[in-house]
Amino acid sequence: MKSVRAELTLVGTTVVWGTTFVVVKSALTEVSPVLFLALRFSVAALALIAVSFSYERWRGIGRKGMVPGIAAGCLLFVAYVFQTMGLELTTPSKSAFLTGLSIPMVPLASSLVYRNRPRAIEVAGILIASFGMALMTLPAGSFGMSRGDLFSVLCAVVFALHIVVVSHYSPMIGFETIALMQVVTAALLGIVSFRSFGPVRFHATAGVAAAVLITGLLATALAFTAMAWSQQYTTASRAALIFALEPVIAWLTSYVLTGEAMSGRGKTGAVLILGGVLLVELRRGVETGAARRASDHNDSAATPDV
Repeated sequence: MKSVRAELTLVGTTVVWGTTFVVVKSALTEVSPVLFLALRFSVAALALIAVSFSYERWRGIGRKGMVPGIAAGCLLFVAYVFQTMGLELTTPSKSAFLTGLSIPMVPLASSLVYRNRPRAIEVAGILIASFGMALMTLPAGSFGMSRGDLFSVLCAVVFALHIVVVSHYSPMIGFETIALMQVVTAALLGIVSFRSFGPVRFHATAGVAAAVLITGLLATALAFTAMAWSQQYTTASRAALIFALEPVIAWLTSYVLTGEAMSGRGKTGAVLILGGVLLVELRRGVETGAARRASDHNDSAATPDV
């Protein structure tokens, strides 16, 4: 049941992330991308530090926990730099779908780094979801990419590595440790580097403040803590497959708020993404039910007649 709760938590996290693309896109008209990230991660870091000190979770953070947390934080920051810079130059839905290319990269990265071989059903679901993303993202008969698209693809590569690192270390050092350390690391990197990414642009508006608070508290502090907890009880490949829902949610949000339309080809891609996720999840449900029935049968067979 923990794996079921973990994967439902990842679905909820994906919904939060998917709905923030439009919010961030709007904020980037008033604030430069890396400065926005510095503000976002700083808000998240302050919130997690406050919670950690309140519950004395910080006492368990030693050198063993700091190194993986810092590594995850560096990957997280680089991924978001690419994503935010890409989002400034492309549409919210396209940015989300290109970022979703991390899905097929996760099992490859996991097998190369930690020699974790994905199951055949997971690979099939990932391939179906990836083909769906290609239909939604690439124009018919063209493989051309803009600079914003390229940044989004680079984000996908780095985010795939981040998912693998978090999945590997969360059960070993505790989800609280890796959640806190990665966000604090990303905040510090943002603070010391935002002036290095070109002219700084900042207009203090209600929209920018709302975007910083929403993404900092919900899409970063809460979401990445939930992600770190969930990945103790599921595989990196399954987590990546659930994250395939993010671009679909991003497009739906963009459609409702801005009227961004999608072609029939794109809608077919969205159906394939959902189909890839359902293929793996329904198969897991069948296997879980079969295992439960086998366990019940063994228990009844082992019970002596009275």
